[in-house]
Amino acid sequence: MWARSVPEADRCRSVWSSPHRDRQTAARGSSKSRNHPDEGSGTVHGMTIAVLMCALLIVILLLGQAGISMHRAAKAADLAALAAADTARDLASGVPCDVARAVAQENGAVMDHCDLVSPEQTTVDVRTSIALFGPLEPLGPAIGISRAGPPPGEP
Repeated sequence: MWARSVPEADRCRSVWSSPHRDRQTAARGSSKSRNHPDEGSGTVHGMTIAVLMCALLIVILLLGQAGISMHRAAKAADLAALAAADTARDLASGVPCDVARAVAQENGAVMDHCDLVSPEQTTVDVRTSIALFGPLEPLGPAIGISRAGPPPGEP
């Protein structure tokens, strides 16, 4: 057995415990009775960071949606101006601004302005808009502006 007599309580101690450590714990009291004002603060900080990251993600997604709407409005203006310019040059039938309005509507935009530019009346300026919804509504509509006409040197 044992070379020397060891009390029963000492034999049951874990390898890592020591009498010195046990005395320190007894002097301080149990860990449940200690008063730590910052106990659990890591959880609060972690949750705060998680909420801030979610809010940042929402802001980024909303700005991305606004950017997509701007591109859609610009695309609609470009296509409407090209269609109106072709009509103004008699490459397609119809009234230039009516054709531009129809093309803008097909692309989900509203045509705000259409103007045939002098002197040849073959260049067209078009302005389209797409309304923003939800929290982006105070920013106003997404606007696209475009000009199209014949290449330089052609009538």
